[in-house]
Amino acid sequence: MIQPYYKATIIGLTAPLCWGMTVGLVKDITDSFGLSAGLAMLYGFICIFLYFVLGLPDIRKMPLKYLIFGIPLSNLCSIFFCISMYISTGGVQTVEVGMVNYAWPCLVVFLSVFINKQKARWWLYPGMLISFWGIMMVLAGDRGINLPEIWGHIQENPWSYILAFLGALAWGFYSNYTKAWANGENPTLIIFAIDFIIFSIVWLFSGESFPESGLHGWISLVVGAIALGGAYAAWNYGISYGNMTILAIASYFTPVFSCLFASVWIGASLGVSLLFGVFVLVIGSIMSWSSTLQTSEKKHSEENNLFAGS
Repeated sequence: MIQPYYKATIIGLTAPLCWGMTVGLVKDITDSFGLSAGLAMLYGFICIFLYFVLGLPDIRKMPLKYLIFGIPLSNLCSIFFCISMYISTGGVQTVEVGMVNYAWPCLVVFLSVFINKQKARWWLYPGMLISFWGIMMVLAGDRGINLPEIWGHIQENPWSYILAFLGALAWGFYSNYTKAWANGENPTLIIFAIDFIIFSIVWLFSGESFPESGLHGWISLVVGAIALGGAYAAWNYGISYGNMTILAIASYFTPVFSCLFASVWIGASLGVSLLFGVFVLVIGSIMSWSSTLQTSEKKHSEENNLFAGS
């Protein structure tokens, strides 16, 4: 029989795999059902799933400042990310926008230095530069890195890229404020419930009828709810009882899983340059994370908890 420690680690490792499915699934859901209807149904299904898996969190244990300022940052992250997926055009651009959003690991670590006074070694900043260089490689594609050309490429659909980055920035702040203010409570169900209410209201006032979709859209909706809800449930279980170091490293490979899944689910044709850019992004993210590792086991454990919200 597998020991609980290793079992929790194995379960936690399914979270990055599930997160890697997010880009392709959200794109397909919003294309199939529309932005407001698709996301309202998605978050509704996730709330039902998480209620049976995690139960209701104790709001009374959460400080008022976390409820007012912390949790809404996660909602902004969800809204920005989903809209950026919806307005992206074509499979390749969807993957590009997704990679911009995957700047969040570096932003989490970078902001932790200022918000939570996290100690970091000198290679944090080279790691961040390497990550952003990887993002530029993704945006440049086979054209090679040419800043005017990259800027022109972004200008073809600027809000998609801007919202993806703002979503990553919001998640960076949310993760750090969760560490500082959450008192160990898991607010995931509250976050998804708020997302459900927001998109339901938008759907209601949009005057849209109940959307019709083919079988592929409904499969994406069900799989998306299980993948997103299951990712958060598995991640929180893994970081609570498993090996956080292994899980943190695995989480940085989410962009790789995202590319592989998107190429299958939405038919994104990915070039060698884009895949190499993703690899550089992963390397830079791991460098940034490793810069925060402390020699003290206690400090190391505290640092790892930073990723509990991500």
